[in-house]
Amino acid sequence: MSKLIMMRHGQSQWNKLNLFTGWVDIPLSVEGIEESFKGGKQIADIPIDIIFISSLTRALMTAMLAMSLHSSGKVPVLLHQEGKMETWGKIHNAETEKGCIPVISAWELNERMYGELQGLNKAETIEKYGAEQVKIWRRSYDTAPPAGESLAMTAARTLPYFTDIIVPYLKEGKNVFISAHGNSLRSIIMQLDDLSKEEVLQLEIATGAPIIYEYINGSFVKNE
Repeated sequence: MSKLIMMRHGQSQWNKLNLFTGWVDIPLSVEGIEESFKGGKQIADIPIDIIFISSLTRALMTAMLAMSLHSSGKVPVLLHQEGKMETWGKIHNAETEKGCIPVISAWELNERMYGELQGLNKAETIEKYGAEQVKIWRRSYDTAPPAGESLAMTAARTLPYFTDIIVPYLKEGKNVFISAHGNSLRSIIMQLDDLSKEEVLQLEIATGAPIIYEYINGSFVKNE
């Protein structure tokens, strides 16, 4: 049996300003930092073998802040898989390496890309395009905002990565922590909980709140 821990990043600076963020690389707000610490306390005593994050700063910050409170005392180490960092960042002490947790960054876990809405104020966008149109862009499964991604398109990149790269670690009995985003995590939970297109649109994922599943004999069981 292994555990899958997922956490939506804490509130970002643009969440606070009510702006569409998507792939714009924005850091956490002070409130988001506090949420990350709070979430970290909730998972502090769960052994973690490997961490996956999106390529966006807010997911990295959330994971690192949460893990700073982990009871194991192990240090998360971001793995760089290209360029000089891959070779120059190598740990040359076996005992030191045992005290580290590998962190893998993957763009496939990034937030839904909001295209031409990125950087726009959500309230002002509603005034310009109408509440119904903005609701369709934000909440429909198949409709994408202008030059952006739908939830279906987000799932098309997130789910293969989850299935092909992350699940094998769970099969090996390792506990996995994913720090990512509302829509990338929504697509994963849609698959784990067998949600319909209509049901997933009602799924709300709180910032900084751990969601934990047990992986048992090839099946995911959510901790309530």
